[in-house]
Amino acid sequence: MTDFTKFARRITFVLFVTQCLVSAGNIASATVNPIVGAKLGGSDYWTGVPTAVYLLGSAFAASAWGYIMDAVGRRNGIVFGLLIGMFGNAMIWFALQNGSMLMLLAGMALIGATNAAVVLGRFAAGEVNPPDKRGGAISMVVWGGTFGAVFGPLLVGPMGNFVKTFGYDELAGAYLAAFVLLAVVSVVLFFGLRPDPRELGKQIAELYPSSAPAGQSRSLLEIFRQPAALIAVTAMVLGQMVMVAIMVITSRYMNHHQHGLNDIARVIQAHTVGMYAFSIISGRLSDKWGRGPVILSGAAMLLLACVTAPLSPDVLPLSVSLFFLGLGWNFCFVGGSALLADQLSPLERSRTQGTNDLLVGLASATGSLGSGIVFAATSYTVITVVAGILSLVPLVMSLVWMRKRRTVPVAV
Repeated sequence: MTDFTKFARRITFVLFVTQCLVSAGNIASATVNPIVGAKLGGSDYWTGVPTAVYLLGSAFAASAWGYIMDAVGRRNGIVFGLLIGMFGNAMIWFALQNGSMLMLLAGMALIGATNAAVVLGRFAAGEVNPPDKRGGAISMVVWGGTFGAVFGPLLVGPMGNFVKTFGYDELAGAYLAAFVLLAVVSVVLFFGLRPDPRELGKQIAELYPSSAPAGQSRSLLEIFRQPAALIAVTAMVLGQMVMVAIMVITSRYMNHHQHGLNDIARVIQAHTVGMYAFSIISGRLSDKWGRGPVILSGAAMLLLACVTAPLSPDVLPLSVSLFFLGLGWNFCFVGGSALLADQLSPLERSRTQGTNDLLVGLASATGSLGSGIVFAATSYTVITVVAGILSLVPLVMSLVWMRKRRTVPVAV
């Protein structure tokens, strides 16, 4: 058991480092994606398209990564995903120099596929830890995004100035930063993620059986019919949709109010700090309070952000609202991930988790694309109202589920 603990800690730490570096690159590029879309597309209707394609790439790749990682292991799968992302960032660099929207969108799809592989790493951390430490392990990996939250936006201005001195578009600097960070982390993960979490997870499952027998593999429909699994998926899907819809359009909204890249980066920084910095807290609360209260709290914070975001276009109030938007997403994401992991046997994990992330990606792509269209046709306020209504769904569902379970002695 001592060896299991040692391996689990090392694997969790390597996945944490992976999340740190990848999120820094992703957040740097996410800061400028809406501006790049509007620039190459020629109108605000294109604002949300690059992020939507990124999320669709992530969504459709998520399910495939589940099957790929079953075949080749978590380590090889994630490393392959990182290499794809490097190629995608290189494509966007050339797209900006040549004014090619098609090349931009192709690169965004590849980067999305990379993100899907990396995000599945949270489940890898969960499966190598016992149930009473699973929420904390998942949150530790998600917490790695704090590095990206702090340093990702800070890369935008300096890297933009750096590439501009060589005659390139300043917006390309964010994608160069992402390329370099993916190259570094691919080496770290390839040599550091040993033994493969897939193999260690099978041994942990024998010591701590889940609610499904270790040799059983239920259909996806059967799994998602369980109230707990349905709550978990709903929290992650709608939490992601609400977060993305507002986050994506805020950059362009601020751009309309004459804010420069540095102001936009500060707001996105506050948002991403909310997304990642408190992951350790949300993970521990998930293990101690239970998954339901954490999801309920997250949905409530999403609603608060939707109400306050349109009140002022100034940097400080927007930063506070976007911070709560990120924090609410975090509670829904960590609580939902832990709750879903609780319901699965080893044979069900990769494919079910991949399908869950497919649904999350499709929902968030819809939010991104829809937010650009709605913003161009109406206003930022309308987007926040629709997002607020959506945030009520996991809030009500988790509240009802928790009340029904008060008479049941089993905690998850």
